[in-house]
Amino acid sequence: MRTNSSRLSLILLLLAGLVIGGFIGDWLSSYPTFSFLNYGQTFGLTSPFVLDLSVLVVTFGFTVKFNLASIIGILIAFIVYRKL
Repeated sequence: MRTNSSRLSLILLLLAGLVIGGFIGDWLSSYPTFSFLNYGQTFGLTSPFVLDLSVLVVTFGFTVKFNLASIIGILIAFIVYRKL
């Protein structure tokens, strides 16, 4: 049975793979050969929710963009986790 610290390290490693893969996908999308890596979907709250209390203004918003490179990054992060 895995401990909570190993679950936390898995989650952090997967998030790192997601972010790094997304960054690489955006970076390589300018090259025609690698433009397929930026293919994906964006979902979430496209227009943020604004709560105006006259003294305090709070804005809530959440958007997630998955592309092919970020999915590859998640898979690589999972393989690295299994090897360690």
